[in-house]
Amino acid sequence: MTRPVTTGDAENAARLISFGMRPKHLPSRDVVYADLVRRYSEDSAFKQLTNSVAAGLGLMVLDVSHQAGAVLAATDESVFEVKMDSYARQSKIRERRDTEKVLHGLVHLATAALGYPRPDDLANDTYIGRVSVDQVDGVVREACRILDERAAKAEANNDPLSDSPELEQAWRAYARRPEAAATKDGRLASDTTRGMVSRALRFLADQGFLVQVSGEQGGTYRTTPRYQVQVRELAADSAFEELLALGVVAVSDGEGTLRPSISDTL
Repeated sequence: MTRPVTTGDAENAARLISFGMRPKHLPSRDVVYADLVRRYSEDSAFKQLTNSVAAGLGLMVLDVSHQAGAVLAATDESVFEVKMDSYARQSKIRERRDTEKVLHGLVHLATAALGYPRPDDLANDTYIGRVSVDQVDGVVREACRILDERAAKAEANNDPLSDSPELEQAWRAYARRPEAAATKDGRLASDTTRGMVSRALRFLADQGFLVQVSGEQGGTYRTTPRYQVQVRELAADSAFEELLALGVVAVSDGEGTLRPSISDTL
């Protein structure tokens, strides 16, 4: 016979969700959090209750584990959703809004693809990837070059570009922006592509998805278990597959080290 749900159960379910909304807080650092994670994995009724409470808040539980903690994602129209148009609107560049959103989305796709370029990387819970500002910018610029060639061939063959993959909609805007420029106080200008990438990686670090390990290559970061869970969801997106299919992301071995991107060799 199923035990009736108590107010204490509901409170604990809500507490587990609240832990998940503190992205840098991990079960390994909190006994209460670790106990709730254990209960979620062992008590199916508590798991269902937690998922239901999350759904009522406009959240989806992607995973709960000792390594990653409670990993949540906002559903459409959730008050917790970070919309790409709001994220892109903070940029000082005055591109068309749709183009700006795609540009920022492309940066995040490239970051995910560099962090986990192979299906085995996403399946291996011990895998740790590394990404840097210079690498992400180099990958996107190389993708732009390939898409430029693809567009040129399409125009030569009188093929319409309106049905092209969404990555082709952004390459012109990204390619014409400068890679880097310094502000008067020596900081990286936000209206450059490396400025965009730097901001994206800092944002992911604030969300507990990346951890900065050095200032090399414009800033180098390692991935976290939370990010791995998120990228597993992203990997089903067609744009992610299109970026990988371009062949601009390469891995030298299985230890999370990457071959230098185009920009690293200049």
